[in-house]
Amino acid sequence: MDVFEFIKEKKADFKNNTERYRVMLEPKFKALSEKLNGKITNTLNNPWMFNLPSIDRSKIFKKKPTINNEKIKNAYEKIVESIGKEILVGPWETVDQDRINRFADVTGDRQWIHTDLTKAKLESPFKTTIAHGFLTLSLIPKLTEDFDFNTIHPGLKMIVNCGLNQVRFPFPVKSGSKIRGRVKIIDAVPNKNNVELFNEVSIEVEGRKRFGCVAETVLRLYY
Repeated sequence: MDVFEFIKEKKADFKNNTERYRVMLEPKFKALSEKLNGKITNTLNNPWMFNLPSIDRSKIFKKKPTINNEKIKNAYEKIVESIGKEILVGPWETVDQDRINRFADVTGDRQWIHTDLTKAKLESPFKTTIAHGFLTLSLIPKLTEDFDFNTIHPGLKMIVNCGLNQVRFPFPVKSGSKIRGRVKIIDAVPNKNNVELFNEVSIEVEGRKRFGCVAETVLRLYY
């Protein structure tokens, strides 16, 4: 056997061994990855995590903003004092089947897991109908309406909803469940004539450890 044949043979052996080890190890790494992801997800969705202090994102890689508008400056400084704090735990609100059905009619989402109680009892893993995730999300204004903005935002004239940065539905809200909103300020950004406010809104389900919805809302506050 000459040198070239020897190298060619060893290269083929290496390729075969690599493929064999890949086949052996890939399922193990995949299972480990799924296990870790599951543990991380369950940890983040645990209500106990909600009571941990939030990271003040305004202090990460940011310089202290220069604010020329005195009214905006005062408002911003007032908000910053509450970053990381829970500012509202709202009252309980029942999500009954009638509300779920009406949401299905408005949106056209009449999937049986939401509207067919008989089938849900037989085939759904939840053994009953569940609210649409977007129904739970859409109830945020209702669940947080008791918050008095003047306690943190004196002189506020108008609020504009600018959308959401992220939304998760960690746990289904079953028909007949009671839910309530919990609000925590996580960041604020001063602009020329307004302040953008970033809140973490968590929808608690009565009797459950995991939230029905966790959303980061973005509001623009005008003074």
